[in-house]
Amino acid sequence: MTGAFLWGFGAAASLLLGGAFSLRFKISRKALGLTMAFGAGVLLSAVAYDLVQEAFNVTDDGGLWVAAGLAAGAVTFYVGDVLIDRMGGAERKSMKGGDDAGSPLAVVLGIILDGIPESIVIGLTLLGGGAIDLAVVITVFLSNVPEAIAATTGLKASGWAGSRIMGLWLLVAVVSGVASLVGFALFSGLPPAAVAFVDAFAAGAILTMLADTMIPEAFEFGGKQAGLATTLGFGLAFGLTVLG
Repeated sequence: MTGAFLWGFGAAASLLLGGAFSLRFKISRKALGLTMAFGAGVLLSAVAYDLVQEAFNVTDDGGLWVAAGLAAGAVTFYVGDVLIDRMGGAERKSMKGGDDAGSPLAVVLGIILDGIPESIVIGLTLLGGGAIDLAVVITVFLSNVPEAIAATTGLKASGWAGSRIMGLWLLVAVVSGVASLVGFALFSGLPPAAVAFVDAFAAGAILTMLADTMIPEAFEFGGKQAGLATTLGFGLAFGLTVLG
């Protein structure tokens, strides 16, 4: 169980790396947009091959559980996202910053909401015999870096102190470790159909998050080249999955 926490925390620790990099170096909005596009491509690959396909293959009636999980994950994220937006966290991942970047509590809750599905899946990968799926961990690790870079840039522009931003990323990393632990402990005794549902649930939540927060921002600032960066991220993550 300790291993599940450490793997989840380790994958999310890249948020600290992205945050520190963004605080140390000035990055153009064009580069940030392309970085976000790359991260979106990485997550799209994870959804397609590490979540949806796995959910479909794990049970004889995989299609039904995939459909139910995707719908439940998408609706759950949507509702949570709307509530957080109303609290003032709508711009939590925006690289623009400004006075409307959102209340601190809403920003924290929003970023945690974005990261929890990925972390639960890391814990779920340990259920197949105790061996972690490194492809999933590396994919989450890579996708967190551009998210942290963009969000840190926006929060810094909104007046957040560097220590406060790094404290946020540390908190999110700890919560991600706990989510990974929950994914391992809570679902270890469930039948394959339930695991398939949870995988698809995470996929639906992540896809909705991508469409809502990452991809629009990536194309707004990355321009046409954002499509190329997204494909690059997708291809790299797919390669990791194949090698894994």
